[in-house]
Amino acid sequence: MNNIKTEFTIKDLENFSGIKAHTIRIWEKRYNLLTPNRTESNIRYYDIYNLQKLLNVSFLNNNGLKISKVADLPESKLNATVREIISKKGADSQASNTLKLAMLNFDENLFNVTYNNLIAQSSLRSVYKNVFLPFLNEIGMLWQVNSITPAHEHFITNLIKQKIFINIERLQLSSPTNFDKVFVLYLPMNEIHELGLLYLHFELLLHGYQSIYLGQSVPVSNLNDVQKVYNSICFVSYLTVEPSKISVSNYIENVSNTVLNGTQDELWLMGRKTAEINDKVSLDKIKLFSSIEELLNNL
Repeated sequence: MNNIKTEFTIKDLENFSGIKAHTIRIWEKRYNLLTPNRTESNIRYYDIYNLQKLLNVSFLNNNGLKISKVADLPESKLNATVREIISKKGADSQASNTLKLAMLNFDENLFNVTYNNLIAQSSLRSVYKNVFLPFLNEIGMLWQVNSITPAHEHFITNLIKQKIFINIERLQLSSPTNFDKVFVLYLPMNEIHELGLLYLHFELLLHGYQSIYLGQSVPVSNLNDVQKVYNSICFVSYLTVEPSKISVSNYIENVSNTVLNGTQDELWLMGRKTAEINDKVSLDKIKLFSSIEELLNNL
């Protein structure tokens, strides 16, 4: 793991808040909004307190408060105003910023408080779609520009997975009601990005299907073991970064030849790697989906 990030450049602040660096400098100079430290070469850097304040200021500004008014608020009033707007508009209005702070501080308690406030007002489906998905897309970008480390990303995604697992366990107390298909969910070898597939597992159980979750790094040959037990299987996989040593088209041909041939089984695929599929590859018994929502609409 990289060293944990505790100091932030103005570009980091821009990436986290969505406020342009030029605007941050103006706010800093005109309103004394932030109090940066400086390196020996006079380059600004900011601590977690400054980032937290900027996220709150950004939230209030996006909710119609003029920056001149926000800048005049004492710290206690600033936080109280944020809480007041959240209470009126709902917890998800500030959830992304709170989740960012929980991630940066490795603060499991703050994550749980945020999640519990969200789930008290809505369902996991709504929280995942309206809060977690946009947040995960955002932290993916933050990781790409080195504003966060893999430690941050792993910490927050594991907490989200915990909440999905809790909801899955509740559903598994009930027997399936829809026996049209048996879904078997898995990821290719060396693929570890399982959050989307795990959420799909929850949705399939919610829809009453029998869903078997195999998880990460499953060899193609292992899928034959499930076929010894179940018929009419719909295998589902999420191709985010794998396969990488062979082409996606070759991977599909391997699954078709090894698993699907001579059966009524299917393979449903999602993920950005599906865009690499060659036009010449046969998609017999293969279905491609651009999103979980599209897949669910096909049930």
